[in-house]
Amino acid sequence: MNKRQIGLFIQYSGAARFVYNWALADRISRYESGNPTNRFDQMKRFNSIKDKEFPWIREIPYVVQQEAIKNLDDAYTNFFRRIKKGADKKGFPKFKSRYQGICNFSFRGSIHINLNKIKLPIIGWLKLAQKNYLPLDGKCKINKATVSNKSGRWFVSIQVEETIPDPIPATNKPIGIDVGINKLAVLSDGREYDVIYNPRLDKKVKRLQRELSRRTKGGSNWNKTKIKLGRAMNKVSSTRTTNLHNISKNITNSKPSSIIVENLNISGMVKNRHLAKSIQESSWGELQRQLEYKSLWNGIEFIKADRWYPSSKICSNCGNKKEVLLLSDRIYKCENCGLIIDRDLNAAINLAALSEGQNKPGLPEELICNNVSL
Repeated sequence: MNKRQIGLFIQYSGAARFVYNWALADRISRYESGNPTNRFDQMKRFNSIKDKEFPWIREIPYVVQQEAIKNLDDAYTNFFRRIKKGADKKGFPKFKSRYQGICNFSFRGSIHINLNKIKLPIIGWLKLAQKNYLPLDGKCKINKATVSNKSGRWFVSIQVEETIPDPIPATNKPIGIDVGINKLAVLSDGREYDVIYNPRLDKKVKRLQRELSRRTKGGSNWNKTKIKLGRAMNKVSSTRTTNLHNISKNITNSKPSSIIVENLNISGMVKNRHLAKSIQESSWGELQRQLEYKSLWNGIEFIKADRWYPSSKICSNCGNKKEVLLLSDRIYKCENCGLIIDRDLNAAINLAALSEGQNKPGLPEELICNNVSL
């Protein structure tokens, strides 16, 4: 990228943030006055006033302005969807700040991709740091490209439209998955996956957080430290996300007929201050999200076991249920049949049995499982 292109990136992302904030303020004021609006009315209203009130916006491509208002509309759609689902966090749209750390804008229109370059309208050709990252086969239609900035680094992602044939239903043995802190995931077939943890990078993040707290907010040194901290945290996040994608890909590529996971109350579990950090770093919810949509792609049934199903307390061999099982009991020992097995593996095997409707002795029928429609 040259200085002109970087300057346009900063200009367009700032304009997109301005239009988004204007649209959010407009929606809030109109709702309070009893005259709700939608994105099409907002686009018309913004076009009618921008020449008089915001003449500088004429320098910004019209599609950038359109996409900013559409992004706000998507945020409202997600907000109402979460309300319908009864989510704990509703996620009402918030105003964007220039100090937020992440700014983006979107383009539609003539977008071209080469092996290691991408061409955006007005911006021109941009060299990519990664090769073979964007699709080149021509089978998918490019809808839009989004440019974002994270801690001083620019990224581009594209949205494509592709026709995918219906997947062939998988027929291999079902897999139950038990998640934890020491082991991220233990599968009923014996596979185990660890949480990716880099102690040196974790120490670096903590050191930079302390350094940032000692800086004068808004100063040049504060901004430098903030960028360093953002890059370190992005590296942690990217490493964790890559690990989760590799795990979910390995599981779904084995083509089990169904995947059964625990329906955990993660929002309630993180209230435990002793385990909150470890639970959040494990990213159980993200792993389940990836498994759910990748199961759909591969013709796999995705099942969430009932939240109160005692998978850890039931013996996977004879079905005997323990009344008391402490968190410190990492080995499951059955008093009835003498089975000695890893606690997490025992739970995973019990979860796998749910897909075939194998009820354990003494277990109420209503606690078997709840299938998630795909």
